[in-house]
Amino acid sequence: MSISLQKGQKVSLSKDNAGLSKIIVGLGWDEVQQYSSGGGFLSALFGGGSKQQPIDCDASALMLKNGKLVDKSDIVYFGNLHHKSGTVNHQGDNLTGAGDGDDEQIVIDLAKVPQEYDKIVIVVNIYQAVQRHQHFGMIENAFIRLVDARNNNEMCKYNLTENYSGMTAMIFGEVYRHNGEWKFSAVGQGTNDPGLGELSRRFV
Repeated sequence: MSISLQKGQKVSLSKDNAGLSKIIVGLGWDEVQQYSSGGGFLSALFGGGSKQQPIDCDASALMLKNGKLVDKSDIVYFGNLHHKSGTVNHQGDNLTGAGDGDDEQIVIDLAKVPQEYDKIVIVVNIYQAVQRHQHFGMIENAFIRLVDARNNNEMCKYNLTENYSGMTAMIFGEVYRHNGEWKFSAVGQGTNDPGLGELSRRFV
């Protein structure tokens, strides 16, 4: 049965799922309904009169050694879909977030992740957020969930419920090793980073 997580909560993935090896990290979000174009504060802020561009959220995985990002090749994202170790694979970019279910997925082979990597941080940033005047306050129903790839059973899910207005990037959660176990931490931390490059520098 899937565990519904609260912000800051940690859960063991290994303990309740004997023989767990490969997981699917699913991320989803919906665009808030368009603002009306008829004057007013929101119209002035977001530029009334024309329909907003779709919000393109990009999920990425940062693979850390001793809690640090030491090489840009350890960033798995739409421009580098497969980690050099073969253990973390991005399933491709979704440009709009429309539709139900996962919008983007990252598959992690926990059993084969090289020992020197102790943490995999799952982040999402809005593509060209600053240029498009977009932020996470314009997104709703955002979630991260972890699925056992053997049987497609959802192990845990974290729904982001806070108000993230003004935030252009998000640290969704962390998959990490602790005393020989793989665990997951629901982070839900918004940032003002304009892109993945700036966001990833937080972990250097």
